[in-house]
Amino acid sequence: MHLPTSLKQRLAIRVGFAVTAVVASAFLLSAGYAGEGSKSVKPPEKTTESQGLSGADLYAMHCNRCHSERYPKEFQAAQWQTIMIHMRVRANLPASQAKEILKYLQQESGS
Repeated sequence: MHLPTSLKQRLAIRVGFAVTAVVASAFLLSAGYAGEGSKSVKPPEKTTESQGLSGADLYAMHCNRCHSERYPKEFQAAQWQTIMIHMRVRANLPASQAKEILKYLQQESGS
């Protein structure tokens, strides 16, 4: 019976094409390509100003991911600056958010 094998092969090829089409479509959409004749919509920029998040909000949101929050008064302003250099890299924070967090920590440190 040669038919079932041939049918299985054709089905596998069609499924392969369908999966490839879905993956390619997802890639093109994530890259911002919407196709011919349609407008490409630019995603909003991720800035702290557009989100309206304060340094305290960002600190609570990001610094709790890996460890408990430290009290701002535990370190002096210069120490927070050094800590933020390391934590920005480890937490993969955008520069604008790291700057807002640092500003909050330094203001609240009292030094």
